[in-house]
Amino acid sequence: MAWLELREGGWDRGAAATFAVLGAADGALLGAVRLSWADRADGLAMIGCWTLPAVRGRSVATRATRAVTSWAFETADARRIEIAHATGNEASCRVAHRCGYLPEGTLRDSHRYGDGAYHDEHLHALLAADPEPADIAA
Repeated sequence: MAWLELREGGWDRGAAATFAVLGAADGALLGAVRLSWADRADGLAMIGCWTLPAVRGRSVATRATRAVTSWAFETADARRIEIAHATGNEASCRVAHRCGYLPEGTLRDSHRYGDGAYHDEHLHALLAADPEPADIAA
């Protein structure tokens, strides 16, 4: 868990909290969810997640994102959380929708991905006052 250990001081610095997503049966690392503060004083955060290819399609990212979202609203004083993902990333779009994050638009040339080019991203957001989604695992 060296990857996670490198991130454990983020919360103390007021920057981010990274959570490992572990398998219930064996404790194996399945992925991670990170809540980053865009403006902590204003309660504005961003959330991102990844999962190993072997567990995709099993609602692991949805359940983990929902858990960290709830924690952020109930414990960390977040008032608005955003998810931004590459426009072609349909899996991340589904996670956002299943977790109740509403689509807000497209951010043009928003983020530089591993290929070195800037890509458009879809922006989704959820407010602390928004209702819980009916079924997060759908």
